[in-house]
Amino acid sequence: MTISYNWLCDYLPAGETGLPERIEPEKLSKILTSIGLEVESLKKYESIKGGLEGVVIGEVLEAVQHPNADKLKLTKVNIGSAEPLRIVCGAPNVAAGKKVAVATVGTTLYPLNGEPLTMKTAKIRGEESQGMICAEDELGIGESHAGIMVLPDDIKVGLPASEYFKPYTDWIYEIGLTPNRMDAMSHLGVARDVSAYLSHHEKKNLRAKTPYTNNFKPDNNNLPIKVIVENTAACHRYSGVSIAKVTVKESPQWLKNRLVAIGQRPVNNIVDITNYILHETGQPLHAFDADKIKGRQVQVKSLPEGSPFTAL
Repeated sequence: MTISYNWLCDYLPAGETGLPERIEPEKLSKILTSIGLEVESLKKYESIKGGLEGVVIGEVLEAVQHPNADKLKLTKVNIGSAEPLRIVCGAPNVAAGKKVAVATVGTTLYPLNGEPLTMKTAKIRGEESQGMICAEDELGIGESHAGIMVLPDDIKVGLPASEYFKPYTDWIYEIGLTPNRMDAMSHLGVARDVSAYLSHHEKKNLRAKTPYTNNFKPDNNNLPIKVIVENTAACHRYSGVSIAKVTVKESPQWLKNRLVAIGQRPVNNIVDITNYILHETGQPLHAFDADKIKGRQVQVKSLPEGSPFTAL
């Protein structure tokens, strides 16, 4: 079972009297193992490896031809320090006035393709270079290497690139669950177990925070879809709700971040929210296109062996 630290913390009773706002990841790992949810690994997750540490927003003040190389330019870049940096750049689109991402000396970059690269002051064709003006792939945030990444004009010079791009970071637990621990096959389930541990050790009645108010009511019945459960022994309950005026589109970034961190591939807002609910509550969920449900019925039954079945 894969559990996100950030996600789990949303449901823990942290911040209450005597409790920190967040339990440290390592301490939480020990708590999980002590209550029978053995942590097999704890790894840091970064949507952009290295978190863009050492990369700052700069403005190209000057870009002139390198005296010893036709395809290189000598630039002066303001990053908010006392003196502008002198950087040799081979990108065809580098020009004065452009806002750019600059990897300063000492910064380690993790390109999408290739080995990590640590910036050093270097001589390039006889001219000193104090860092690098970066392309998307060099920063690890995109595939493009056609030229340097040009940023909007209104970005503040000297701003850490991490504050602009806001890379997502998390800690990921791999928990070895035994088949009898269905209660812990979700973030809310694990939060309840941790809350029970905290209640016992803190001598307080602490409960996991639930994101649901349980006061849902349908506002109309204009799109009835009948649910028929034929095999009630294998399926005790199957329920659904019809939702109208839905637009299928890309999920918001926060949702994609959480899914990717636990190894899920974002598809669209409809598919993604069903996967989110599954990993949040442990409840399997599926979304159907109402226009493609024949007879406006969902039938739950067992099929004879050998029956043809078209899956996703």
